[in-house]
Amino acid sequence: MKMTNKNAVVLLSGGLDSLVSIADVKKKCDNILALTFDYGQKAFEKEYDSSSKIAKFYNIKHEVIKLDWLNKISGSTLNTKEEIPKLEKTDLNDIDKTKQSARSVWVPNRNALFVNIAACYCESLSYNYIVLGANKEEGATFKDNTQNFVDAINLSLKNSLNTKVELIAPLINMTKTEIVKYGIELGIPFEYIHSCYISSDKNCSKCESCIRLRRALEQNGRHDIIKMLF
Repeated sequence: MKMTNKNAVVLLSGGLDSLVSIADVKKKCDNILALTFDYGQKAFEKEYDSSSKIAKFYNIKHEVIKLDWLNKISGSTLNTKEEIPKLEKTDLNDIDKTKQSARSVWVPNRNALFVNIAACYCESLSYNYIVLGANKEEGATFKDNTQNFVDAINLSLKNSLNTKVELIAPLINMTKTEIVKYGIELGIPFEYIHSCYISSDKNCSKCESCIRLRRALEQNGRHDIIKMLF
């Protein structure tokens, strides 16, 4: 995607998509601010560790935004004591099971909230881009990973800001397998990825996010990375 200036705020969770998104825009930007959000999620400790290492690797500014109130109102299994759904690789082809998994981990209006906070930073810093690691594969069950979401947010930003700020999603038309391939081409530090829904020492291989990452690595023949992450 062509960017007409060199300043961006990137939403950084420490997972595959946000890491590859940073590597993508790093080629086009001189100034990048990465924002990581603490909304009481089970994985925050590892997400913070991964995000910090990624920010240091790319020599970019990094801030953590605490959203304690979101933790209090969220009924997501990411926030509560309820167990996060465990899937098998074959379940990824079952739309009913993936929709059920998505409902279980859904946090109210999360991505829209993150984007609007990033927009506040953009207007204050005179930055013009917000970067979201949305992708085609998860867009099938998460409506805030779709082009419709990006378009709707951009329409909203035109009416809520005094400066021009655009949300971009460089991976929006890619599957996880394609994202891994692109990450290999970009030379990303795969060892820093934490895509898991919990803060285990390694990615758990049981939650949907882990299974999608592992399948994508397998389909790229990168069993060396699998051994490192799982």
